[in-house]
Amino acid sequence: MKKIGILTSGGDCQALNPTMRSVVKAMENLFGDIEVYGFLEGYKGLIYGKYKKMKPMDFSGLLSKGGTVLGTSRVPFKEIDNPTEDGVEKVPAMIKTYKKLELDCLFVLGGNGSQKTANRLYNEGLNVIGLPKTIDNDIWGTDVTFGFQSAIDVATHAIDCIYTTAESHNRVFVIETMGHKVGWITLYAGIAGGADVILLPEIPYDMKKVYKAIDKRKKMGKNFAIIVVAEGAISKEIAKMSKKDRKAKLAERKYPSIAYEIANDIQANYPAAEIRVALPGHTQRGGNPDAYDRVLTSRFGAKAAELFKEKDFGKLVVIRNNEVTAIPMAESAGKLKYVDTECQLIQEAKTLGISFGD
Repeated sequence: MKKIGILTSGGDCQALNPTMRSVVKAMENLFGDIEVYGFLEGYKGLIYGKYKKMKPMDFSGLLSKGGTVLGTSRVPFKEIDNPTEDGVEKVPAMIKTYKKLELDCLFVLGGNGSQKTANRLYNEGLNVIGLPKTIDNDIWGTDVTFGFQSAIDVATHAIDCIYTTAESHNRVFVIETMGHKVGWITLYAGIAGGADVILLPEIPYDMKKVYKAIDKRKKMGKNFAIIVVAEGAISKEIAKMSKKDRKAKLAERKYPSIAYEIANDIQANYPAAEIRVALPGHTQRGGNPDAYDRVLTSRFGAKAAELFKEKDFGKLVVIRNNEVTAIPMAESAGKLKYVDTECQLIQEAKTLGISFGD
């Protein structure tokens, strides 16, 4: 009998449950009877030995269910060698739990930090296989992460809803989407939602260019505008600062978030205009996985089980050019996949008249 552990770590997303289901379903199909240990609240469960002994039937019905039945939490990789508040050494504790349960493999569903920890455990001698989760789509080495497409759908729906009220009242709406360091959600949802301006962390913006986009619409007889901004977008002035000065400047920000700052600047430039801010927030992580993510997670789970069968551990399941494959976790760990500012999609968006504030 094969004994496997599975955990969901970091921020939640819509596609964690179907990914777990696909891993277990594929493992059961390949090996028959299996024992599954689901660790509660991510790496915390592995550290403290908190888990559920589960059967394949426990994962039935999860294909269309968002969130994670195991719960999740953040255990930052940069603090992995620091003891917990109650003095527990994290890495030795995780190794102890793994060996106590006599696991044949640990499947880790998580983003960048989670996969760095997974790679650390592999280097410590454990059998580990990673599956790339994050709505931000910023894991290096894979074209798409599970959760990304579902998050785009939620953000796009929010923009659609805002669009009609913006048009009805001739308002300028600044819609802030998730994306602290990378702008994949903002880019895709902005284009899908018909945004006039899209501001990404990768492309520092100039407010004069934003005003120019608004003025262009006015000349076309359109008195409303949709501006979609990533939470991590920064101005050209701030981008020129040193990392230390930039951090200090952002700490002094008097607004709740970048969307409010941009809205305030627009209001100052157009005193008579009605400016509004909308934040879809954590709705982008919630709800049920869309059809694309359900197919993607099914493929990822099947590949993860095949890696186990081949005893090919220390790998991260990825998709490249629509082919599901795997790469060494060490190859991806610690790297972010940024939006290529010269990519075809951005050039096409600019051809359509979308401004990126540059």
